[in-house]
Amino acid sequence: MGFYYLLLLVIGIALIVIGALKKDVPRSVKIVIFLFVIGIVFIVMSLILLLPGSSDVIAELLKWNS
Repeated sequence: MGFYYLLLLVIGIALIVIGALKKDVPRSVKIVIFLFVIGIVFIVMSLILLLPGSSDVIAELLKWNS
């Protein structure tokens, strides 16, 4: 599971870098904003999921019995 969380982190960082590099194109302002938002969401989600005990919190939120 940790591999996929790390993969989310890397994808989020890549999206932010791509968004930062494409800022000079006026036509793609919406795409740049979308890449920044999705990148930040991926980074935050992966960092939360990498915390110890996060699987217990998610199981409690989803009402799973484990």
